[in-house]
Amino acid sequence: QVQLVESGGGLVQAGGSLRLSCAASGRAFSTFNMAWFRQAPGKEREFVAAETWNGDKTYYTDSVKGRFTISADNAKNTVDLQMNSLKPEDTAIYYCAAHRGPVTTRAESYDYWGRGAQVTVSS
Repeated sequence: QVQLVESGGGLVQAGGSLRLSCAASGRAFSTFNMAWFRQAPGKEREFVAAETWNGDKTYYTDSVKGRFTISADNAKNTVDLQMNSLKPEDTAIYYCAAHRGPVTTRAESYDYWGRGAQVTVSS
């Protein structure tokens, strides 16, 4: 079992920055591929970013490329999402997720989820 807890959400003005952190506990965190998803009101959960278990590859949805950075620290069992140049359309609940299979953008493929952190970007 892996338990995931997000922190760092909040309210920020457009153009500002926030850093989300996901703390993992449980077995073999370093063997999991990690990802961030988000869900805005009335919309489906969507893929944001992912990093392979060994840190050799990162993936981003087009809308956040160049603005968001995912980084995992296996020594600390954390995976962070640095979000810069935030836009009102980034407003959503952000979820940390983990699974051992190949990196995928499909939410249903992930085995473990945190409860989410609210990010609100005002215009």
